[in-house]
Amino acid sequence: MKGRVIAVCRGKEKGKPKEDVRSGFFEEGLGLVGDAHAGTEKQVSILAKETVDQLAKRTGLSFPPGAFAENLLIEGLDQSQLLPARCLKIGKAVLQIRQIGKEPGIPHSYHYRGHSLLPHFGIFARVLESGLVKNGDEIELLTFPS
Repeated sequence: MKGRVIAVCRGKEKGKPKEDVRSGFFEEGLGLVGDAHAGTEKQVSILAKETVDQLAKRTGLSFPPGAFAENLLIEGLDQSQLLPARCLKIGKAVLQIRQIGKEPGIPHSYHYRGHSLLPHFGIFARVLESGLVKNGDEIELLTFPS
């Protein structure tokens, strides 16, 4: 199953929308170079465009890439297959999914236009293999690591 990258988004400050920078270097053990969340436990945040589109349809609002503070806006993957420990080859980088959503007991204060998706639908990953990722890159869901 393959998907594609819609946007690579980076932000210098936590708690703010990220900007679509079109490409970025994802460094092993760090995350997206230059992003405020690089080096944290949740190195990379990923959001499916299909989820954003559902919210847009329901609310009548539009949400630009990075609005929900995601590093990668992606499309075309079966979200039921995006499970912890699975790996994604994205562009030249390999990311391993660590967590879906955020822990319910931890407050999440960031909202865009009154809406927040990462706490429930965000995919949090770590970088296993460094590489450049750019808008339009293909995403391949790899088998479980050995």
